[in-house]
Amino acid sequence: MDYNKAALEMHAAHHGKLEVISKVPVKTRDDLSTAYTPGVAEPCRKICQNPDDVYTYTTKGNMVAVVTNGTAVLGLGDIGPEAGLPVMEGKCVLFKEFGGVNAVPICLDTKDPAEVIRAVEMIAPSFGGVNLEDIRSPECFEIERVLEEKLDIPVFHDDQHGTGIVVTAALLNALKVVGKDIASVKIVQNGPGAAGTAIIKMLMAAGATDITAVDEHGILYEGRPAGLKDHKAWLATVTNPRHLTGGLAEAVKGADVFIGTSIGGALTPEMAATMAPGAVVFAMANPNPEIMPDAAKAAGVAVVGTGRSDFPNQINNVLAFPGVFKGALSVRARDINNEMKVAAAKAIAGIISDEERSAENIIPGAFDPRVVEAVSAAVAQAARDSGVARA
Repeated sequence: MDYNKAALEMHAAHHGKLEVISKVPVKTRDDLSTAYTPGVAEPCRKICQNPDDVYTYTTKGNMVAVVTNGTAVLGLGDIGPEAGLPVMEGKCVLFKEFGGVNAVPICLDTKDPAEVIRAVEMIAPSFGGVNLEDIRSPECFEIERVLEEKLDIPVFHDDQHGTGIVVTAALLNALKVVGKDIASVKIVQNGPGAAGTAIIKMLMAAGATDITAVDEHGILYEGRPAGLKDHKAWLATVTNPRHLTGGLAEAVKGADVFIGTSIGGALTPEMAATMAPGAVVFAMANPNPEIMPDAAKAAGVAVVGTGRSDFPNQINNVLAFPGVFKGALSVRARDINNEMKVAAAKAIAGIISDEERSAENIIPGAFDPRVVEAVSAAVAQAARDSGVARA
């Protein structure tokens, strides 16, 4: 199927993918007077007296803003807010279809992080959570950090944390397949941008102790003369405990796990052949992975995952964000913290039973109906346990 042609036809036929549907009928004078004036004044008065009543009388408690400035849209780069709108609409569709969560696309015409922050601050009263999407690195880190400090609703950059959650879930199961433990394996992360950095943080939260990060300049280490600033300067202080130097070839030699968020073809079969027995490779560059699954298997890799739906073990963010937000919104969480993210990863991994788990089946499919409920329940409980739940 030609998905590009089909997508153009579908988007044109429907003029986008979203519409607003009223929950209540307005067919009579009484309907009108209850949904709008004069009756609507009473819930306004209640909310004015007790601001928390906004969750009782409005859509806020199940409404997410999907926010972008169009600076890092899919693999297309800085294409602007208008060109990013189809992706944001699509994300809103996934929120609704998979999680039952209402979402609205917000495309901001600015590249200034301070303006993005201020715009989200100003619209926050209408929403129970904010999903940041397709905002380039390193600005995305600062935008998320400041908004988390300023807002009392969850702020979640899915490109970072959704990816980190699903990768962690897949790795927990892959390591069970090969009989290894996350605390003792040697992990190489290639491409430490927004997603790669979040993956590293998530794996550390899940118990990983030996992670080596590699970018276009080679292995990250303290004092490296090239390309070491912002988040990479921090990564150099918390990764590479064996003080490796060199490039990707040196990093993967003897490694148990390779996780790629970089470019197609980055991991050669010759490199993969130098990895430890029972190696795990997650090659998530799209559309062309860092190494094709058949080439990785031929090089001796035991478990392979990609970001593509036409290979086994697709690592797909849709497994995470609908359930994460559903769970967070259900308890009116103030934040989505590490405890909630790790709980989400373990819930996703737990969908695959011991009997089902294999080298070709380490993570549920995107349409597995068990995922959202398991993730939302785990996230809600973790929010309660960690003290960020308000309900």
